[in-house]
Amino acid sequence: MTKIYPVLFVFLWSTGFLGAKYGLPYAEPLTFLLVRFILVTMLMTCVAIAFRAPWPHSGRHWFHIGVTGVLMHSLYIGGVFVAIDQGLPAGVCSLIVGLQPILTALSAGLLLHERVGARQWLGLVLGFVGIILVLWGRISGGFGLNGLLPALGALISITVGTIYQKKFCPNFDWRTGSVAQFIPATIATAILASMTESFRIEFQPPLVFALAWLVIILSVVAVRLLNHLIKSGSATHVASLFYLVPASTTGLAWILFDEMLTPLSIAGMCIALWGVNLSRK
Repeated sequence: MTKIYPVLFVFLWSTGFLGAKYGLPYAEPLTFLLVRFILVTMLMTCVAIAFRAPWPHSGRHWFHIGVTGVLMHSLYIGGVFVAIDQGLPAGVCSLIVGLQPILTALSAGLLLHERVGARQWLGLVLGFVGIILVLWGRISGGFGLNGLLPALGALISITVGTIYQKKFCPNFDWRTGSVAQFIPATIATAILASMTESFRIEFQPPLVFALAWLVIILSVVAVRLLNHLIKSGSATHVASLFYLVPASTTGLAWILFDEMLTPLSIAGMCIALWGVNLSRK
């Protein structure tokens, strides 16, 4: 059963970009995320209380889990949403964030003393080549620093967040841990939104659907899987899965929105899958 978890995680994580496509026309990016995080915090607090799940055992544990929440939710997702909202093409944004596995492998070797063998490096390089092929025909138009800088910030945040959690708090109950992650993520997002946005939001059916999907499926189920994968595997193994997200998103967009899927994109998906398989052995 555990072998299906990485596949399920990639699929669910990919739908986050599609959920954003439904919801962002009706709200500013950080405002949209703020509502999502508030709803997740309320939901997971009720779940934790109902199941009497164990809470973090110390103030230090609360702190470390909270730091991962700010990095992996507020700054990473917020950076992606702001970058796209500022005009950065989604393909370029995915490509920038897609550098994460290589950046994580380099950092994990230095900070976590994880050994990255030649086979894993080959897999990481193949995975990167694969996502370039997937996105090659989808990158168009110019862009400036207003979109590029948030995307780079998102890349750094998800990389640091993955390594930080693996080093300082790999073990915590996913129900109470989600609350400990999303409370500071909500606070950080609210502060950023108050500085940059007017809190515009229109509760139209597409936005309500997007919120429901992102809250229940992404912020609960997918994050639960991510925490499990970080706990049970190396940082490099987990990061390599993110190579499959652009390919998976492209395939889903072709099915749901009839977006173009070229032979080059299909070849890229196969190469990325091959690379991830090599990097995880």
